[in-house]
Amino acid sequence: MNEEQQARQGVFFALAAYLMWGIAPVYFKMLGNINPVEIICHRILWSFLLLAVLLHVGKQWPMIRTLLSDRRKIYYLIATSVLIGGNWLIFIWAINNHHLLDASLGYYINPLLNVILGMVFLSERLRALQWVAVTLATIGVVIQLMLFGSIPVIAIALAGTFGIYGLLRKKVMVSALNGLFIETLILVPVALIYLFGFADSATSNLADNSLYLNVLLAMAGVVTTLPLLCFAGAATRMKLSTLGFFQYIGPSMMFILATVFYGEPFSPDKATTFLFIWGALILFSYDGIRNHRKRPVVVIEK
Repeated sequence: MNEEQQARQGVFFALAAYLMWGIAPVYFKMLGNINPVEIICHRILWSFLLLAVLLHVGKQWPMIRTLLSDRRKIYYLIATSVLIGGNWLIFIWAINNHHLLDASLGYYINPLLNVILGMVFLSERLRALQWVAVTLATIGVVIQLMLFGSIPVIAIALAGTFGIYGLLRKKVMVSALNGLFIETLILVPVALIYLFGFADSATSNLADNSLYLNVLLAMAGVVTTLPLLCFAGAATRMKLSTLGFFQYIGPSMMFILATVFYGEPFSPDKATTFLFIWGALILFSYDGIRNHRKRPVVVIEK
């Protein structure tokens, strides 16, 4: 397969991943009458089972055994499992409590937060326009706090948990599939204890649910795993600098769903913060394109 074909496949996988992430709120809205913690437990259990099947088909168990014997990596993955579990819970709670607009804002903020985390923890240096972009985003949040007396708690929590999760996963250097399997493995006992020991709702017993509802709950594994695998497929076929420009598809779709289809109010405080964040992202993207074009082409002589 030549480079052009790989790039086309990469674009297809990237679009598939971010479109699925963008439309995921529709699925979780369908589970709106179920406790978010209960949904998270199903998401963990069904993702774990699906990932186990994929690992078995791909004959990845020796790599999992090696990974489980590495104490340092397991400590990192315990931390990332807590972070991703928290992120999932906040996201589902936000969707089912009419805060999808805040969730959208959180994932718009995330790329800018990643730049700051890279600077603080990975000694990465910010370029001038990146500093301006981060400053604009900060001003947007401060204005919401100072003039309107509100803090975008949900947005900051989502961006923070996912940003730190990404930072730790970068440090541990584990494949997406293997890493998510270990993370769900760590969370499975918590999910089982909650479902069989504490959950006391009309939907907590699968035997009492309709087939339709049980299928919806089982689909949580696909909703979690499939976009991640598409993202991994894209990352191996295209440049990360190019892949980064696809990341705005998800929050943009969430924004449209929230304002057009679910009727969430686009209040002045949110509008102000969004305008500053969008301005920051335009600068951030422009800087990425400009810096990418300036890179010298390396010619390797045979």
